[in-house]
Amino acid sequence: MILVRGATLVTMEPALGEFTGDLLIDGERIAAIAPHLDADGAELIDARGFIVAPGFVNAHMHTWQTALRGVASGWTLTEYFRQMHAGLATRFTPDDIGIATLVGAWNQLDCGTTTLVDWCHNNPTPAHSDAALDALDHAGIRAAFLHGSPKPDPKPGALPFWEMPHPRSEVERLSRRLQGSSLLSLGLAILGPHYSTLEVALHDFALAREFGLLASMHQGGGSARTPQGWERLEQAGLLGPHINIVHGNNLTDTQLARFVGLGMSFSVTPENELTQGHGFPITGRLTRLGAAPSLGVDLESGLSGEMFIAARMALGIQRALDHAEYRQQHGEIAPAHAVSCRDALDWITLAGARMLGMQDRIGSLAVGKQADLVMIDARKPNMMPLHDPVSAIVMQASLANIDSVFVAGKARKRHGRLLVDGLPRKLEALRASGERLAAGR
Repeated sequence: MILVRGATLVTMEPALGEFTGDLLIDGERIAAIAPHLDADGAELIDARGFIVAPGFVNAHMHTWQTALRGVASGWTLTEYFRQMHAGLATRFTPDDIGIATLVGAWNQLDCGTTTLVDWCHNNPTPAHSDAALDALDHAGIRAAFLHGSPKPDPKPGALPFWEMPHPRSEVERLSRRLQGSSLLSLGLAILGPHYSTLEVALHDFALAREFGLLASMHQGGGSARTPQGWERLEQAGLLGPHINIVHGNNLTDTQLARFVGLGMSFSVTPENELTQGHGFPITGRLTRLGAAPSLGVDLESGLSGEMFIAARMALGIQRALDHAEYRQQHGEIAPAHAVSCRDALDWITLAGARMLGMQDRIGSLAVGKQADLVMIDARKPNMMPLHDPVSAIVMQASLANIDSVFVAGKARKRHGRLLVDGLPRKLEALRASGERLAAGR
């Protein structure tokens, strides 16, 4: 057992809120939370001066691009499609996928993320998928592996990717492989009606429902290949809580309202949506419907991997949009914010858990839940003095404050250092992979 003593606990549980107290970890789970606990024989962690919060959930990231950090920073979405998917992606070997996923997952742990939604859509062979799963397993992070499909330019005589249904054989194989795994789960990263024909969309949505899997898809970026696709999918009874839309900037208010009513989830990647030209994030449009988006980093080939930044940007952008709208209507500054720092922290914790259907296991600090948590050093100059721990996490904290990270009760980072094996050697392998891949630009 591990007793975390004297922390400022940010539970994200309405009944518990924030208070100074102790947290007891027994095996994989949180055994107790209270202002004071005693546990004979437990390992004691002095957490005075630290904020202890739920581990972050990165709801959308293409971890396979880790070795290409910075390469896509100046690209629009159109350039990204052409230069990444039709270009650099075609050069990846299984080893490239493996090392990128391993180091990318370690970086997520380093940044306080305990659950990673790995949207893997550069796996032309089963060996590529296996390399990614081996890496996630070795990294020790909780991860949802969303199996996707490559998007190269069509070759003469071959079907274009938008006419290729998701491979049932791989879904069956990967389902068997991950059966019984405690940290890894399977989902589908499908094309959806925006990027495929209607026939493919119907097939893929039905496949996800048959296997009981989360189905996630990008929505937006140019004209849809199936303009009436969402209507047809709803008519077929294929929409519901297992459907996750990424981005969604071009959805109409009517569509959003219908999808929220059906229990569908949404993952917003605020920084990349602004950078690449997707449009303004739909954060506020969702909150006005009573829904909360999960947040993701999207591309470390262009952005930082820190969920702090994703939360801060989503909050700042939405506040700016709200104030602009209010000023346009009333000619003055709004009297109060429509979204709060607590909302933003929810987006990177409980909302991500709900998106995965894991809200009963992760996303908050509560007795019986998995001990996925982060210790944030609030004694550093950038966070002192600590008046409001929720606001401090969202608005002041950074990677420099992430002292410790636990996943299922096991320490993955302590005293500011990742507890991983062979990091220098793996970083060298990542460098070599990235240099070889980038040489093909």
